[in-house]
Amino acid sequence: MIDVMQLGWEADTVGELDHRILKAPHVKLRSFTQGPAGDVVYAVDLRINQPNSIFLSTTEMHSFEHFLLWGFQKYMPQNFISIGLMGCQTGFYLVLFNEGHAKAIFDVYEKILNDILTAREVPYANIAQCGNYKNHSLELAQQLAKRVLEARSNWQQVA
Repeated sequence: MIDVMQLGWEADTVGELDHRILKAPHVKLRSFTQGPAGDVVYAVDLRINQPNSIFLSTTEMHSFEHFLLWGFQKYMPQNFISIGLMGCQTGFYLVLFNEGHAKAIFDVYEKILNDILTAREVPYANIAQCGNYKNHSLELAQQLAKRVLEARSNWQQVA
């Protein structure tokens, strides 16, 4: 049995929550699935904007997604499965294998955000690696990273 509090998460924030009470930006454990051999897949919400209020543009989401993909592959190569866009345009879903500790995820997320601030280009933003390579903005990704980093102390204040 997985003890989410031992992993550093508030038990009452795991799962689907009423979007009218969510605060952003936040990082929360959305779900986990344990396999028969004991391996666990964790899904984490990386919420950037307040639901039903402010939405990320496609350019912001696209560039930020590239950085998250690059960063989680770099810093968590044994654990990273995928990063996905929230269709509501307010954040991302992070999927990890056998790593659900809040502190580890927060620390890597913070590293990635700091990397964005000093980046000179958006990773994979070229015709060979991206299906819409012209739709990127380093400046917009850096603005988002700065805003999310400034709220670092509140990332676990979900509702």
